[in-house]
Amino acid sequence: MAVVLITSAMAKERKLYPVDEGKKDASFNAFREKLLKAARERDKKFLLSVIDPQIKWSFGDDHGIKGFRKHWKIDAGDSELWSELIEVLSLGGTFYKSEGRKGFRAPYTFSNFPDDLDAFEYAAITGKDVRVRARPNASAQIVATLSYDLVKADFSGKGGAIEWAKVTTPGGKGGYVLKKFVRSPVDYRAHFENIKGKWLMTVFIAGD
Repeated sequence: MAVVLITSAMAKERKLYPVDEGKKDASFNAFREKLLKAARERDKKFLLSVIDPQIKWSFGDDHGIKGFRKHWKIDAGDSELWSELIEVLSLGGTFYKSEGRKGFRAPYTFSNFPDDLDAFEYAAITGKDVRVRARPNASAQIVATLSYDLVKADFSGKGGAIEWAKVTTPGGKGGYVLKKFVRSPVDYRAHFENIKGKWLMTVFIAGD
């Protein structure tokens, strides 16, 4: 009986709908729009002006803007930071308070991810009517359609399927979804804090 109950619980459909509290705060929303514009235009000057000097960008001891700048090769024209930052900023998030300061965590796939699910095993479908294919090919048979579901996901890209994530649906069906429609909670995320009246990015990190 216990096994049946556990299996049933695992198969239960669970959703993680998009949330964006950022629009509720005029100052943060304006800041975010400027940062998005800067990321799209690769405006290094503006970006560096809104990064906290002690930004956390790794789980080691090498914190701070100098290491961040070097790690992301911001002075090069092809830094991967811009696309990652745009993705993070485009997926909403939620506000929080820390030591009396107001902060914002993005994306919602990190800030609102359920605590009872393994963040390294599960991920969130970020779109509506997302097709799950039998093979990592856009012409392959559709085995399921998902909308904002939480699924088991493998992003390793085994077998050359670099653009696809292997997923297991709540109903137990296996298949493939384009990576742009599924996001791990331990993918890149950002924290922003209002410090002395100015919004700064205090964290930009992946992993756990």
